[in-house]
Amino acid sequence: MSAQIGRSKFKTILRNSTAAGLAAAMLAGALPIAVAPAYAEPVKVEAAQVPSFADVVEAVSPAVVSVRVQSNVEQTSDQSNFSFGFGGRGFEDLPDDHPLKRFFKEYGPDSEQFGRRAPERRPDGRGQGRMRPISQGSGFFISEDGYIVTNNHVINDGSTFTIVMNDGKELNAKLVGSDSRTDLALLKVENPQQKFTYVTFAEDENMRVGDWVVAVGNPFGLGGTVTAGIISARGRDIGSGPYDDYIQIDAAVNRGNSGGPDFNLAGEVVGINTAIFSPSGGNVGIAFAIPSSVAKDVIAKLKDGGTVERGWLGVQIQPVTEDIADSLGLSEASGALVVAPQEGSPGAKAGIKQGDVVTAVNGEAVKDPRDLAKRIAAFDPGTTVDVSIWRDGKATNIKVELGQLPNETAIAGTDSQSSPAPATQQALANMGLSVAPAEDGKGLTIIDVDPASDAADKGIKSGEKITSVNNQSVVSADDVLKVLEQAKKDGRTKALFQIESENGSRFVALPIAQS
Repeated sequence: MSAQIGRSKFKTILRNSTAAGLAAAMLAGALPIAVAPAYAEPVKVEAAQVPSFADVVEAVSPAVVSVRVQSNVEQTSDQSNFSFGFGGRGFEDLPDDHPLKRFFKEYGPDSEQFGRRAPERRPDGRGQGRMRPISQGSGFFISEDGYIVTNNHVINDGSTFTIVMNDGKELNAKLVGSDSRTDLALLKVENPQQKFTYVTFAEDENMRVGDWVVAVGNPFGLGGTVTAGIISARGRDIGSGPYDDYIQIDAAVNRGNSGGPDFNLAGEVVGINTAIFSPSGGNVGIAFAIPSSVAKDVIAKLKDGGTVERGWLGVQIQPVTEDIADSLGLSEASGALVVAPQEGSPGAKAGIKQGDVVTAVNGEAVKDPRDLAKRIAAFDPGTTVDVSIWRDGKATNIKVELGQLPNETAIAGTDSQSSPAPATQQALANMGLSVAPAEDGKGLTIIDVDPASDAADKGIKSGEKITSVNNQSVVSADDVLKVLEQAKKDGRTKALFQIESENGSRFVALPIAQS
């Protein structure tokens, strides 16, 4: 009973007492003494904060648009009107193991997510008639009077173009010009009634791996969407063409972002999204953008005349490896090795030969085949350039008047004919090769390759042909052995074999047995 009264009295005191009174009561012994609980402070981190992208996005968003493309195409249900746009090729022409081919086969032609609407049936419901497939991509204004940059593969085969602005307003546009080799296109708003917010190209040479980029575009047809990431690599070659020099970014880029810009923190365009690598078709953090330095020059030419004219040398080339450099007596593995000059091309007319190594153009060193292709393409047709060549162990210069790059290039064959030689198999045991004279009299057919040999390691296969060794034509094993003996006397440790297959011609450096 007394305990119950005590508890009741304690509650009454708590209810009616002030904090000061409670403290006095405790000190007088009227109440039991208890320790007040200690409450933790909220977590605060004193560290530099990641900058917000809100200011950049607010400034550039009005300049970024969605691009809708409509075309009149007669098409059956099993046909595809999709073309990736590199080099004028459709995705079906890419190698079977090419990552972009897998992507477009699974997610390209009629994907609702990609922005292509399903074909409409005729009113009578019998099959499919004339269809108007619509593709959707992204783009951005580069002038206040309505010039818009996007991808060539976004507008490819289109007949009408609609620009959807950030506020939802729709405008008609016309195609000024396009360039399939760099996958760029230029549109222009028809009869603009306003001045547009526009953006400029950055000097992307100043951008470094690790720098922030903000991607703005139209993924999956959703409209203006912003993602951010960093530049994860530069100078990427994805096998789309001779001018590959992509910026790789890890910002989320998906189908529909094509043609959209990547901005630096100053609101300048550093790249134009053009492709992604993804086994699933969605973003996995690997996207490729055309550098602004490339886009700036191409777009200026499209704006000026609607087309891009490039200088043309007309030679098939391949990289110079360490082994090839050693076999040719070059001090370093750089330059572009001429596999074959095209018949009638500017290079062939000027005297460039098979087996030459192009080391410089107008005194500027050539790093590799891509570097040579870009340097030559930068000149106007008709320009005379000074091409530095490494031939037969010494340097020489050749003046070449460049032609105009044709739409299609092919490797020229030889017109020489010889009577067939006996197909007597001969062995080059120390090279890991068994050969016989080719039936057409041009070179040696490879009968067998030792799987443990350097030749096998370099990818040489039976059925291919050896057409030259150290740039000297061979039609018998004796010819090969003579060339190898001379190479030994010259102090060479490797010899340069020209291998011909159904995929074309290439050079392979093989070690010479030092007996």
